[in-house]
Amino acid sequence: MVQPKKALGQHFLRDQRAAERIASSISVSPTCRKTLEIGPGTGVLTQFLLQRGDLELFAVEIDRESVVYLHEHYPQLKERLIEADVLKLDPSLYFGEEAFIVAGNFPYNISSQILFRVLDWKNQVSEVVGMFQKEVAERVCAGPGSKTYGILSVLLKAWFTAEYLFTVEPGAFHPPPKVRSGVIRLRRNERERLSCDQELFVKVVKAGFNQRRKTLRNSLKSAGLLKEAAKESPLLNKRPEQLSVSEFEELTALLQR
Repeated sequence: MVQPKKALGQHFLRDQRAAERIASSISVSPTCRKTLEIGPGTGVLTQFLLQRGDLELFAVEIDRESVVYLHEHYPQLKERLIEADVLKLDPSLYFGEEAFIVAGNFPYNISSQILFRVLDWKNQVSEVVGMFQKEVAERVCAGPGSKTYGILSVLLKAWFTAEYLFTVEPGAFHPPPKVRSGVIRLRRNERERLSCDQELFVKVVKAGFNQRRKTLRNSLKSAGLLKEAAKESPLLNKRPEQLSVSEFEELTALLQR
């Protein structure tokens, strides 16, 4: 049996029912079958993804011991089992320009980084169904006015609709984590581009939430992003958690001018 490694943040899911619920939460789509499972570990979720029959499953795993185990127990994966670091993965090597789904019980120590990779791949990722530390899952799904609303909430909601599906208790894992877990689903919206410069939009969002107790006028000024054309905007008198995605777009467009 594979031993979980603390350095890799491994908490192997052992609750079969939770794994089946995650697998069944992926939308049925005749146009998008390719699915990338991140961190399959011992394959508890993998088995249910394979059982669906309507998904062409790829799995990326960095742990050599897990890779050997998965080849032995799920030989049908063959070359679709990728031994690699997902944070350095080039999906075009496996999917070309085709759309794909992302799924997994994500290692908590890199879960936010995985979501930033999803943002990098946003033009190809049609859906994400995965398990995160409950705090991260709630942050992703939070809306304006919430204390948990933050950088990831805004950046992901610019491109995806977010839905909190269910909570998983620590006892569902080996070893049990010290926190509860949450499963979420992200579905790509129809947006092709922002109504403002995307790079500046990201800078504005990050600058605002990096000093979330300040008004945007003060945080953007200290970040060197405040421009004369935007100084009269009432949006600058608000704190970042009060702005929706569209208001961040509006403010960014003003700063562009």
